[in-house]
Amino acid sequence: MNLENFLIQLIEIPGISGFEQPVSAVIEDTWNNYVDQIKKDKLGNLIAYKKGNARNPIRIMLAAHMDEIGLIVKDIDEKGFVRFTNIGGIDERTLLAQEVIIHGKEDVFGIIGAKPPHLQSSEERKKTIKMQDLMIDTGYSKAEAQKRIAIGDPITIRRKSIQLQNNRIAGKSLDDRAGVAVIAECFKELEKIHHQCDVYGVATVQEEVGTRGAITSTFHIAPDIGIAIDVGFGATPELPKDETLELGKGPGLGFGPNIHPKIYERLVQTADDYNIPYQMDLVPEKSGTDAQVMQISRSGLATGLISIPLRYMHTSVETVQIKDIQNAGKLLAYFISSLDNENLEGFLCR
Repeated sequence: MNLENFLIQLIEIPGISGFEQPVSAVIEDTWNNYVDQIKKDKLGNLIAYKKGNARNPIRIMLAAHMDEIGLIVKDIDEKGFVRFTNIGGIDERTLLAQEVIIHGKEDVFGIIGAKPPHLQSSEERKKTIKMQDLMIDTGYSKAEAQKRIAIGDPITIRRKSIQLQNNRIAGKSLDDRAGVAVIAECFKELEKIHHQCDVYGVATVQEEVGTRGAITSTFHIAPDIGIAIDVGFGATPELPKDETLELGKGPGLGFGPNIHPKIYERLVQTADDYNIPYQMDLVPEKSGTDAQVMQISRSGLATGLISIPLRYMHTSVETVQIKDIQNAGKLLAYFISSLDNENLEGFLCR
């Protein structure tokens, strides 16, 4: 597996919350090279299993969501313009002049048009246009559009990835296909390492609309330890340093009430032992990730969080550094190899 090629393939495939099937198929093809078993559950989570060497192995679950934010068709007006609403946390300020793909009976390309500034009043130029006032122009009449498009069809931003300097990639849906790539990198590393744990890697569904996939998959697997892999706010000039992670300086390790302190300590120790760079990712409240629901599954679960620094979150130009993904995958693999039944006791209470 070439990590960069895999990541580019992932982020260019559609898969908004509730419509993850296309990206799930690509993940399955890659993960299947490194695991003993792979299956889907009733909700659509992709669950990969890699057997450990112990007689009574610890069960560890790694979760990264494969769904992305997007749009959905809600109407086609008399002139063929498509009205839409959001699935997940779309920032409506980023929608103007975007190219989109409506995934109907066939893929239909369109643009979200904008009123020319020459024809706007001074008051209009000061305001953000609301999503309810935006429309997609496909070029079709209403009759032609209805042959191809129906209410409820998902819509994604049309965006090719772009490779930036310093081993960085920008594109849509790196939140959280970057985390999916981390799990792939971990599985690949575990091929070379003795590990006693049974490892379950889960590409979860519908995180962007309520962490739903993590709820059902954690309940089903009933792991001893859970680690969520998601993205954290990448540092840019306008953001406070104490709330962000620097690109290229390693993954963020979550610390706070959502995180079991022993897991944080073991991740830090593992990173130090193997000279893997990392950053503290302070999470003073709920994390807003799959870790949030993993922690309270069944009677409670020792949970950790690894965050990949990502700039411009929830836009179509999200940006990460490949090395952070590689380091996160290695850190997870060495963390897993350090666990056995004898040292599990410290994770059973806070």
